[in-house]
Amino acid sequence: MKRYPTKKIYVGNVAVGGDAPISVQSMTFSKTSNVKDTLNQITRLYLAGADIVRVAVPQVEDALALKTIKKYSPLPIVADIHFNYKLALIASEVVDCIRINPGNIGSKKRIKEVVKACKERKIPIRIGVNAGSLEKEIEQKYGATAQGMVESALYHIKLLEDLDFTDIKVSLKASDVPRTVEAYRKLRPLVEYPFHLGVTEAGTVFHATIKSAIGIGALLVDGIGDTLRVSITGELEKEIEVGKAIIKDSGRASEGVNIISCPTCGRIEADLVKAVAEVEEKTKHIKEPLNISVMGCVVNAIGEAKEADVAIAYGKGTGLIMVKGEVVAKLPENKLVDRFLEEVEKLAKTKQRG
Repeated sequence: MKRYPTKKIYVGNVAVGGDAPISVQSMTFSKTSNVKDTLNQITRLYLAGADIVRVAVPQVEDALALKTIKKYSPLPIVADIHFNYKLALIASEVVDCIRINPGNIGSKKRIKEVVKACKERKIPIRIGVNAGSLEKEIEQKYGATAQGMVESALYHIKLLEDLDFTDIKVSLKASDVPRTVEAYRKLRPLVEYPFHLGVTEAGTVFHATIKSAIGIGALLVDGIGDTLRVSITGELEKEIEVGKAIIKDSGRASEGVNIISCPTCGRIEADLVKAVAEVEEKTKHIKEPLNISVMGCVVNAIGEAKEADVAIAYGKGTGLIMVKGEVVAKLPENKLVDRFLEEVEKLAKTKQRG
């Protein structure tokens, strides 16, 4: 699968764009001035596997707290700035990236000051375009449309380029999937900068997972996207879990196990739901890319097993364990999962050794 070639930039020690892996990020929801709570949330995200974290900076006390937060943060910090460009100037002294919203940051003079500060510290700027907060002139001409988002991004990209600044990444977010996807697709052939993907204001876990899987997933399959955030109301670790799953299932990463299991139907001869849950829990630590198959009857199991690294095919009270399409054991139902997991661990260790 081809990926659009983009300029590689760095957010702290994390490469974004070019041939770098697609990174996953999230945003703390604590008051940034509350250093203890903010660092606690950053640590949670780090342990969940996040690559980058963004923090809100709406007040001067938030900007001033960044020095301590940066000192102890295990992740690169992006400062999220709206309205008050002076906060970006304070934040730029310590953070790894500045995110500004072109629709509310203000005049060219203010942007010029932010660019100057970021250039001096060699940190990138994320141009964060939101459909809900476009500049008045652009919204009057195009409405809150995908084309309006693209025009806003192009205007501000040129503004930064005219200031001889090109350490840029871009996001084009709407609260619905069609506009989001259309905007990214329209802009992608026109610029070389890395894209930060996301569907904004996506809602609770259920709705945000569906919207993000469709929107972000479609773009990743197109070869579009260099970093992403899944926006879920009040869910830190879940954002990372869903983001990583979207990257893997879109074919853009191969880390960890891919579990193939059949839908429940009347042909199932075993407690498939319990078996799959146990396999999922006991293989989540594995980093090596493996396709594993847990099938409840023989109708599709043999065909799936040919493609899987390790497979179970359940029968009535018994079943088969297959490795690389070859049967290695026929066992009673109550022994199948244990043997299956042994074979998965064995194959993972073999791959780890190279």
